[in-house]
Amino acid sequence: MSRTPFLFDLDGTLIDSVYQHVLAWKEALEAEGVTLSIWRIHRKIGMSGGLLAQVFLRETGLEISEKRLERLYQHHAEAFHRHHSQIAVRPLPGACQLLGYLTEQGIPWAIATSGQIETARPSLVTLGIDPDKITLVTRDQVRHAKPDPDLFVTAAERLGVDIRQSLVIGDSIWDMLAAQRARALGIGVLSGGYSQGELEQAGALRVYADPAGLLHHIDEVSARD
Repeated sequence: MSRTPFLFDLDGTLIDSVYQHVLAWKEALEAEGVTLSIWRIHRKIGMSGGLLAQVFLRETGLEISEKRLERLYQHHAEAFHRHHSQIAVRPLPGACQLLGYLTEQGIPWAIATSGQIETARPSLVTLGIDPDKITLVTRDQVRHAKPDPDLFVTAAERLGVDIRQSLVIGDSIWDMLAAQRARALGIGVLSGGYSQGELEQAGALRVYADPAGLLHHIDEVSARD
């Protein structure tokens, strides 16, 4: 059976939480006097929070200070936790089954998210995962986040596998760009709101609707021993 490692993004890939993050960033930005349409925020989801905030501040001409970025992080975390409880965040179809299948088959997998650990933990609990018992890389553990490849490269290193022989599973163009920069193969899912065309143009080898679709077609992306 295949031993090809799987490196997963979290939000929009395993957990149906993209739009909760969009609303949380909208609240955080408005707390700093930045008013943006929701669709503009959505197009940047998948980047690291810090890079996302800097892009928005730069576009609006506001000063990018460490204190302002810290406040944005805090506002976002607080708003996300609130939306997480108000709008039920659930695993995407097939997510738990896919991770269970990989575990049963002895196929290495890890989660690498551009979110901070404080926002990742509740999502992992929703997946039925103990964050301390899996290979997990969060934004605060690497120098650069997506579209830089650091998250996925670090995840591969912690698994003890070759990033060039790994699959990066993600829902955004930022995941696919990071996969290309890491020289890994990118597999896209539509569950984060990006189209098949956008994901393929960013480098996705295959695109599926959600984790259930990937599991159903697992032999298409996973080489056999």
